[in-house]
Amino acid sequence: MTVSRKKPESGATPAVRYEEIDADHAGQRLDNFLITFLKGVPKTHIYRLVRKGEVRINKGRTRPDYRLQTGDKVRIPPVRTAHAQAKQLISRPDVEARLGWLEQCILFEDEALLVINKPSGLAVHGGSGISLGLIETLRQLRPHARFLELVHRLDRDTSGCIVVAKKRAALLKLHEMLRDGKVDKRYLALIRGLWSGKGRVIDAPLQKNQLQSGERRVNVAEEGKESASRFTPKRNFPAHPGLVSGATLVEIRLLTGRTHQARVHAAHIGQPIAGDDKYGDRLFDRELRKLGLQRLFLHAASLAFAHPLSGAALRMEAPLATELSTLLTNLRASP
Repeated sequence: MTVSRKKPESGATPAVRYEEIDADHAGQRLDNFLITFLKGVPKTHIYRLVRKGEVRINKGRTRPDYRLQTGDKVRIPPVRTAHAQAKQLISRPDVEARLGWLEQCILFEDEALLVINKPSGLAVHGGSGISLGLIETLRQLRPHARFLELVHRLDRDTSGCIVVAKKRAALLKLHEMLRDGKVDKRYLALIRGLWSGKGRVIDAPLQKNQLQSGERRVNVAEEGKESASRFTPKRNFPAHPGLVSGATLVEIRLLTGRTHQARVHAAHIGQPIAGDDKYGDRLFDRELRKLGLQRLFLHAASLAFAHPLSGAALRMEAPLATELSTLLTNLRASP
């Protein structure tokens, strides 16, 4: 995308920008393009800008549902975006440290996508009091990247593999593959109690709810969306005085992609995931804290899918964080 800018005067709001549409954005609706380009700007404000004629295509007024064409020149009026606000934070020492540290978390990268081993505690995007999440940090790490978008999400406290698209064509193809179940996502989790028998599929529909406090919770409900997860036991850790119920390390393969799916399905079968402050067991978590666990034991261990542009088979694996592997060592050593 070719960019030309009018320089703002000192202390002024951002300048008018002109974006020339390339093949990656051709065919996209104008409103969707603006929502992506103007990060953090409310949708209502974006539609107002188009309606008032402040956004123009090739110097003419247009509609939000206009389909962009290669070579179109889009006039974008001065708007303060979340990206600009995040950029102001780059001088902070902690953000500078995060940029260098995040570079070491990249598992795979080419011209179309990159895969990150996201650490626990890092939100995938800013909001709700979080000024700088994974995607904002990546955009600061790669200031000249024309396109960086999350393909899917992980909970803030979940670590492991997450995919970021560097081309719109890759993003659209990966979304299609996720909808069609062509992305193999596998997690490692430590759950309460000993697993009995072989692996099995937990097929329980899930429904999102929001409490009066604003907290989001997910429950098993007949009227919810179809949701299925395959649980496969990897190792049992027998009960002992320090761990009354025992524990099991399981692999969870998500056959659908619902919010909090692995966590709710584990709780649904009476074996919640360790360290889960929303759906977990307080006594179980208290026992594991004494053994060193200070976070949710849920890790996106691997992803496998065909490359969205070349079709080549890809498989990425993210090693367990030291704190999780240390806990497993402690459990094996326990009487």
